[in-house]
Amino acid sequence: MFVVGDGSRACPVPPRTADSGCRMIICKNVCKSYKHGSSRKEVLRNVNLTVERGDRIALLGRNGAGKSTLIKLIGGVEMPTSGRITRSMSLSWPLGFAGGFQGSLTGYDNARFIARIYDRDYKDTKAFVEDFTEMGRQLAMPVKTYSSGMRARLAFALSLSIEFDCYLIDEIILVGDQNFQRKCQHELFEKRKDRTMILASHSTELVRHFCTAAYIIDQGIGTAYDDVGQAVEIYSAL
Repeated sequence: MFVVGDGSRACPVPPRTADSGCRMIICKNVCKSYKHGSSRKEVLRNVNLTVERGDRIALLGRNGAGKSTLIKLIGGVEMPTSGRITRSMSLSWPLGFAGGFQGSLTGYDNARFIARIYDRDYKDTKAFVEDFTEMGRQLAMPVKTYSSGMRARLAFALSLSIEFDCYLIDEIILVGDQNFQRKCQHELFEKRKDRTMILASHSTELVRHFCTAAYIIDQGIGTAYDDVGQAVEIYSAL
């Protein structure tokens, strides 16, 4: 499941041997740093990670550890400073990521745009977004007037309106009230239980219940665990 190489701590459980013909996501020696004043701040250091089809991987770490950064790198929202990411399966954009929305367009207009890009029937996309977001007439308003929670709901709904091999999830399922959170979990984890998922979360209960393996990021270095319970205990002690 995981390959951990130079710059990362050893995996407690030997990784599985992957078939090169399988649909996978492979991060090889991935580093990411950002300019910080006159120097650079290193966020991720030599991440080596292989995710196979059907895996549900939890990304764990303290705030600022680099979980969201790794999600964005895998999804292609940002590029690594060095290293390589190979993708042989279709990936969602990070669920809840609204950076690609055109603010002057309405929710409906953005749904039409997504449907056109992915060659989906707009009527089906529109119906799904209306039912899932429960935003009513607000979908006819410009996205720039939305609250952050409304934008996240729309982004989540649009992500699920397209069928991907792998879904990238960055705490978005915590958006909204408890009923909406249950709706998100049912739509994502039950209806799409055969899909690959990479989940960045602070919810140890969610991780224990839905994930099959974990990857802890601490001080830019990644450690892979096939035992989710062990990973949660180590993460909780950070």
